[in-house]
Amino acid sequence: MTAARAGVMTVSDSCSRGEREDGSGPALREALEGAGFTVTRVAVVPDDRPRIAALLGGWCDECSCDLILTTGGTGFSPTDCTPEAMHDVIQRWVPGLPEMLRAKSAGKVETAWLSRGLAGIRGTTLIVNLPGSRRAATECFEFLVPLLPHALEVLAGRTFRCGG
Repeated sequence: MTAARAGVMTVSDSCSRGEREDGSGPALREALEGAGFTVTRVAVVPDDRPRIAALLGGWCDECSCDLILTTGGTGFSPTDCTPEAMHDVIQRWVPGLPEMLRAKSAGKVETAWLSRGLAGIRGTTLIVNLPGSRRAATECFEFLVPLLPHALEVLAGRTFRCGG
């Protein structure tokens, strides 16, 4: 079987304007490749709901990604809008993943409970919102890694179970 394809979207006004270096996007790309994924899409976008939604929807609809990780835009800032953009594109919600990420992260830092990140499915693509800091994004990815092979196999229709 070929490696699963992934996309990484950094959502940050300052990074998109070139005022700050994107630390979390490249770190997630490296982590994905280390976990055996082929990274097919990478973008840095501002906190702009229509733009985020259009890019997420496009990556899903062109079937270029099995998994999309977003980083940033999930906090309380007035401009943070990644979860709202998710509402514009998701067809089926996966509430257990962000619940697990918040619970495991809160064991390290209590403010993890303030994340508004979501997870969901569009077509055959799983999208998961991760925090914007490099450390938090990579830690959350490590929490996801054990679940991804089975999740993506089932989503692609390649896993079948017999009753018994």
